[in-house]
Amino acid sequence: MESSSATAGGRTRREATRQKLYEAAVTLIAEQGFSATTVDEIAERAGVAKGTVYYNFASKSVLFEELLRHGVGLLTASLREAGERTAREGGSKVDALDAMVRAGLVFIDRYPAFTQLYVAELWRTNRAWQSTLMVVRQQAVAVVEGVLRDGVENGEFSPEIDIQLTAAALVGMVLVAALDWKSFQPERSLDDVHAALSRLLQGRVSGVR
Repeated sequence: MESSSATAGGRTRREATRQKLYEAAVTLIAEQGFSATTVDEIAERAGVAKGTVYYNFASKSVLFEELLRHGVGLLTASLREAGERTAREGGSKVDALDAMVRAGLVFIDRYPAFTQLYVAELWRTNRAWQSTLMVVRQQAVAVVEGVLRDGVENGEFSPEIDIQLTAAALVGMVLVAALDWKSFQPERSLDDVHAALSRLLQGRVSGVR
């Protein structure tokens, strides 16, 4: 039998390999599209043998589906950590939402190619991974919904707020604003973009004028 350390080492190596494949796939697909990207190209960009791709993923479609799960999972974790950190520091629910806005911008700043793909795929309905995309999207939105729901319960937010739609709108605001930033206003700093969205958040959610 393998020792626990050997098993852990093998798992770590496989995770590192999968991360390289994710990075190669997201870069290539962002550059030339899903259909035009081949498994050979992904393997070459990742610096591994073609067989390694199929060892980790049954097909290119499965690789892309897992890429979506992985990327949105990272975003969801970032949003959740930002909200929890704000709560530990005694911040308000608006503070928590503001921290999530910044966390989303930081994520997009770090993974712009993934964000571009994610937003593009949200508009497609004929992909094999569409149901998976809807599930992982809801996981990210649900984190924001939780903060809004808590804010309504403690009286910080109006009970008239449509929690589901407002949460989706906040996530969408960050995604679209960040893509516009990266594509058309790259000279602006993350702090500058966050400040603009923060002012919008404060005015639209807390009622501050």
